[in-house]
Amino acid sequence: MANRIFLTAWLACSLVSTIRADEARRMIDSFERQQLTDVYYSEGVAVGDIDGDGQVDVVHGPYWFAGPDFTESHAIYPPKAQPREGYADNFFSWVYDFSGDGANDVLVVGFPGTPAYVYVNPGRGKETEPATWEKRQVFDWVSNESPQFVNVVGDERPELVCTRDGRFGYATFDPADGLKPWVFHAISEDIAPKRFGHGLGVGDVNGDGRQDVLMKDGWFEQPKSLDGEPLWTLHKVNFAPAGGAEMFAYDVDGDGDNDVITSLAAHAYGLVWYEQLRDKEPNAPIVFRPHTIMGDKPDANPFGVVFTELHSVQLADMNGDGLQDIVTGKTYWSHHTQAPMWDAGAVVYWFELHRDDDGHVEWIPRRADGEAGIGRQIVVADVNADGLPDIATGGMKGCHVLRHSRRTVDEAAWQAAQPRRAAAMADGLTPEEAAAHMTVPEGFHVTLAAGEPQVHQPIAFAMDHRGRLWVAEAHTYPIRAPEGEGRDKII
Repeated sequence: MANRIFLTAWLACSLVSTIRADEARRMIDSFERQQLTDVYYSEGVAVGDIDGDGQVDVVHGPYWFAGPDFTESHAIYPPKAQPREGYADNFFSWVYDFSGDGANDVLVVGFPGTPAYVYVNPGRGKETEPATWEKRQVFDWVSNESPQFVNVVGDERPELVCTRDGRFGYATFDPADGLKPWVFHAISEDIAPKRFGHGLGVGDVNGDGRQDVLMKDGWFEQPKSLDGEPLWTLHKVNFAPAGGAEMFAYDVDGDGDNDVITSLAAHAYGLVWYEQLRDKEPNAPIVFRPHTIMGDKPDANPFGVVFTELHSVQLADMNGDGLQDIVTGKTYWSHHTQAPMWDAGAVVYWFELHRDDDGHVEWIPRRADGEAGIGRQIVVADVNADGLPDIATGGMKGCHVLRHSRRTVDEAAWQAAQPRRAAAMADGLTPEEAAAHMTVPEGFHVTLAAGEPQVHQPIAFAMDHRGRLWVAEAHTYPIRAPEGEGRDKII
């Protein structure tokens, strides 16, 4: 049985880091949080150039925040704080020029099962006038809690991928006038939840060059021709029984075919990737092998990372190595006190993709922030034109921008910043042996205070004015025990 130890040491560390082989493995990436507002206005966030100055602006609920410093806000419609004990009337937003006048408008999707609206940019010089944007309903019914505004049919314009009245499909707008009512194109029978539903994505699953639609129970294959509004073939795969967030088709292991990435449950646990397995013969069936990235216990992740409510997921190359990493976090208060670990930290993480020549894959967890959390929409974009991808989030904790920076450090600092594998910390070692194997900065030493069985899985400690150590023991943490059955204690 692994020995868990309690050691006292002062260690310098950084939030996140990444490997750069071309720079002697000495580059550290970190994020600085900027809170744009602490008011709950929306579950979503968007970025784009609103005022035509060439700078990226941030949109959250009724406001757009002028880039690149985001200290100046302007109302799109009359602001009204949303109830945290309920949910906002604004869930998702995207920036796009729908009117064709050269000024970017804002598409807003509200609570599931409600219409979509375009707020029309009043034009150069008027964007800052409070609440002067015309509101136009463009679609009557948007369901599913992970709608996508992406190009799915290859016409050089984005479509709104969602469900409507129980059917999966996408809504298109007239390129000559995007403010006219949009047209829904169903791709399935009546098989989706009427109003809610979790898990939706777009990607080329079978490698035919056409975008398919992913959902929690499988994927819809886009036909060669869309003439006559055909239904798309559903290939059933149990990707996520409860349904998660945005889903992606991406070649994780570098073998030439696209795998599937998804969270397992928007209001519970789990992050996985499904390895595509297929014979090279034409028309061979596609099957998938699941690989857990993060589960419902710390030991499901090699680094002991576990958090819940992954209600939004994005892919982005965070460290510049050419591989897509996973960016996600905890959708704080997404089901209020009903979700497991509902009161845990509002973290934002990125999982760095590593793979070797043999196709072995590992996801290295990097914590970008511990306070911002996410909503039902997370955006990764370079908001300050420094060449590094930043993270924008909006939700119950307001709206935040996590500004990305990268610096060169020496080998010792780089090593200290690396996440530690849970099994490598103490497994197979006595407390004394583990203390002897610790790496600390020059001039520091380790003093062993206690080890098992004197203390059980210590997770925090404090020293009082009399020099006594008080230790928090974890017996069920980070899993919240049922009411009246708590076992964690302080000794």
